[in-house]
Amino acid sequence: MSRADSTPPPVSVQRPTAPALPIVIDSPHSGTWYPPDFGYAAPFELLRRGEDLYVDRLYAHAAEHGATFVAANFPRAYIDPNRLLADIDEALLDAPWPGEVAAGPKTRLGIGLIWRMLGQVPVYQRKLSVAEVQQRIERCYRPYHAALDEAIEAAHRQHGAVWHLNVHSMPDDAYVRLGLPDKPLADFVLGDLDGRTAGEPLMALIEGVLRDHGYSVARNDPFKGVEIIARNGRPAERRHSLQIEVKRSCYADVAQHLPNDGFHRVQHALDAMMAALAAHVRQECAIA
Repeated sequence: MSRADSTPPPVSVQRPTAPALPIVIDSPHSGTWYPPDFGYAAPFELLRRGEDLYVDRLYAHAAEHGATFVAANFPRAYIDPNRLLADIDEALLDAPWPGEVAAGPKTRLGIGLIWRMLGQVPVYQRKLSVAEVQQRIERCYRPYHAALDEAIEAAHRQHGAVWHLNVHSMPDDAYVRLGLPDKPLADFVLGDLDGRTAGEPLMALIEGVLRDHGYSVARNDPFKGVEIIARNGRPAERRHSLQIEVKRSCYADVAQHLPNDGFHRVQHALDAMMAALAAHVRQECAIA
């Protein structure tokens, strides 16, 4: 975790170390570099609750299975790559936004393109200027999507198909945070926007491997997927895009921001999942 002591690129791309397959994984919310111009007022430890803690490490072996791995280095509270650019929270700004505004349901929760609230705690004690939001878009949001688009399009161009996993973690109190009736949360939630962004063979494969490793799995409850899979998932064109959420308590001590005893078990299950996906992709694309 770093607050402002160095300046990494906004996005990291890990290329395959095994023969490349048309598999792309992206982690838009595991970034831990907090830019010095953030100017937040909320307690830093509370701000960190927005991180998909250690998700990038859980998928650290993806390249060994022929996948390309794209990860944000900036935190989602600074700017969220999994939102539309028009998802502007006008309550944050000191002047009218000059472009399109189409605030979605996440914005009403205070977690739109630029986060305004952490539950009941404001992120800022100031208004943001239009210029600084535009700078975040140009410096972080656009480079992230350019890297992800390049990886997905290159894979599809070469093989005529692509399998994309958009990977996240979820808090144990996810239902409460979303304003939904509370109930037990599955260990993993697979989101395909109710069947619109990924084919059933992919869903069944991922679900089956995770269940075989002893984890409970739900589909589209409570997370269906957001903008990244909506933008990239078109199964009819052999573009499969699936959001995967893992419950944080399965692998991390959130209070201490450290892996717990379950970390390696989850990572082992995800490695098995990646191996099964790689075999499926080789068969589908007739890759020796």
